[in-house]
Amino acid sequence: MQIVSVLDKPIVAASNARQTAAKARLYAPIPLIAWILFCVFCNCAGWILSAFHQLSPIGYATAFVLSASLMLVFRNRIFPPPCRGIKIIRLARRFRRPFPLSFLVLAALALLGGLLYAPNNYDALAYRIPRVLHWLAEGRWHWVHTEFQRLNTRAPAFEWLSAPWVALLRTDRFLFLINIISFLLLPGLVFSVFRRLGVGAQVAWHWMWLLPAGYCFLLQAGSIGNDLIGVVFALAALDFALRAREEDRARNVWLSVLAAALMTGSKASNLPLLLPWLIAIAPALKLLRFKVATTVAIMCVAALASLVPQMIMNTIHSGDWAGMRAENGQQFMGGKPALRVANNCVLLTIQNFAPPVFPLAKAWNKEMRRVMPSVWQAKLEPLFEPAGAHWELNEMESEEFAGLGFGISALLLASLAAGRKVGRVSPSVSRPGLPRTPSALGQTRPASAAGSWEKGQERSGRMGSAVVWAAAVALMVFLAKSGLSGVARLIAPYYALCIPVLLRGEAQRCVVRAIWWKRFGIAVFALAAVPVILSASRPLWPANSVLAHAGSGKLLARAKTVYSVYALRADGFAPVRKSLPPGLRVLGLVSYDDPETSLWRPFGSPLRIEHVTHNDSAEALRARDIEYVLVHTAALQMLFYQTSEQWVQKMHGEIQSRLALTLRAGTGPTNWLLVRLPPVTAK
Repeated sequence: MQIVSVLDKPIVAASNARQTAAKARLYAPIPLIAWILFCVFCNCAGWILSAFHQLSPIGYATAFVLSASLMLVFRNRIFPPPCRGIKIIRLARRFRRPFPLSFLVLAALALLGGLLYAPNNYDALAYRIPRVLHWLAEGRWHWVHTEFQRLNTRAPAFEWLSAPWVALLRTDRFLFLINIISFLLLPGLVFSVFRRLGVGAQVAWHWMWLLPAGYCFLLQAGSIGNDLIGVVFALAALDFALRAREEDRARNVWLSVLAAALMTGSKASNLPLLLPWLIAIAPALKLLRFKVATTVAIMCVAALASLVPQMIMNTIHSGDWAGMRAENGQQFMGGKPALRVANNCVLLTIQNFAPPVFPLAKAWNKEMRRVMPSVWQAKLEPLFEPAGAHWELNEMESEEFAGLGFGISALLLASLAAGRKVGRVSPSVSRPGLPRTPSALGQTRPASAAGSWEKGQERSGRMGSAVVWAAAVALMVFLAKSGLSGVARLIAPYYALCIPVLLRGEAQRCVVRAIWWKRFGIAVFALAAVPVILSASRPLWPANSVLAHAGSGKLLARAKTVYSVYALRADGFAPVRKSLPPGLRVLGLVSYDDPETSLWRPFGSPLRIEHVTHNDSAEALRARDIEYVLVHTAALQMLFYQTSEQWVQKMHGEIQSRLALTLRAGTGPTNWLLVRLPPVTAK
């Protein structure tokens, strides 16, 4: 008996160590859980308050007080106990290491840019913030009367996150904090998901800091773009699904469902990512069989926070769940999948490997149009936006078009090549996906225990392989449907789920320990700082002052135009507001894809913007209390098929003023008219 007990001691010690390690990683970080629950609350509160016509500051204040009270009462059931092992000194010591410190510097730069500059993301100013302002003015979500249907059809998760800030603070100045919070959550999520998908601990640790340095994540960290939040929700959904399978906790299943719902609610292009999520969550669904009532309630909340309500509204108002019929964008979302995949792969390559600053972009674009066969152009132009059909690039990486960027892409390629070389030299380390065996770790276990351990690891390896390949299939599905030009940005949530395919295996552990690789990684961080500092949206250098005293030349003239336009974009319609008569409460607008947000400033003022469509008559406009109409002449000609003079004459209007506004650096000044309509005549 003594001999047996002595032999059992190493096994018992190893078992206790495993249990201790399991307890240490048992719970997901509290900030991540709190962020997901907050985002779910904002989405559900928006739809519920809209149903009762209470989408207002008072409605939001009441909802926040009630939810905070419930959270306080049930905090012990919602949140896990805090981890006692994390201390400030330990965190400070961690960020002394080169990779974490580099990430911290990049995060600080992104935060500084958000603090210094008003939000000027074009899509946000054109339709995401305006749709929130329209909803708040009406006291509910509603289908806006407009020709610019993106105000109605797009996934609303970011808008519902923005609505409380705009309603209660009456500014969009702090909306960038939504993306800063999401950015800071990325490293932990990347590490957790990579480990559960079969990436080695050392490899996952290095890439948890490197991957957020991708331009599509970093440039949106100080912005109000809506791609970054989808990345966090996609990673969180997969992480909680795999945690639930490992830890047998129903709470993780529910959190995974909520995160997956938010993933779809943030962007319709994330829908294919439900495939890898379903594969990951399927083994854990058995945990819900004895908790039916709670599960049903969570499913209802998830449905409200997902894309489902928007899909229903799109179907009701346009007959198409995606809203493409209303936007007249069907040509960019279907047909000839093989050709779409091939061209999107080309776009992904050139967009991700383009340098952060590319002065030769104009020459590149001209040369591409020249060398591309006319047969190819004829096939691609009906299926893709112009920039995508002709493989165009920009002079500088921007949040609207950036992908992973040159640094991350080059490092991934180098890591893959080095891993293959290591595998050829040492075939024993080339086996992908599985951790080292117990014997390799120096552990002593009986045959039965070792066999059980290996079976568990094999099951984990098979699950990781299934998930990463399902993510690759989901990416192919998206590429087969999309005809949009900024594909490298649009697949931001796909990167983190597909990259583990390249990093699984012991060979990559050898690669990340190499001195050349670590130096390459530091160079990637340094290169990532370049577009953050030079960004036209939020330059961290005195761009306009320096360029004003610079010499002449086409490139310098282009740089001056870009930086000056971005500097004024957040309030591009300020000259229009100055020309409006005092006390005006309703302003009509003929526009298409223009930064309407500026017309609503200051938020909370009595002025309300009402869109004018080609079917509206003068009598109908005056019945809506519209006396003045701001007309974008180019948009009017495109949408109404008539000149501004013809429309003014048809409306019996009078031109009060003419303005030239530069709202886009690429289009130059555009002409606008302020037209006064005749008063309503009594019958």
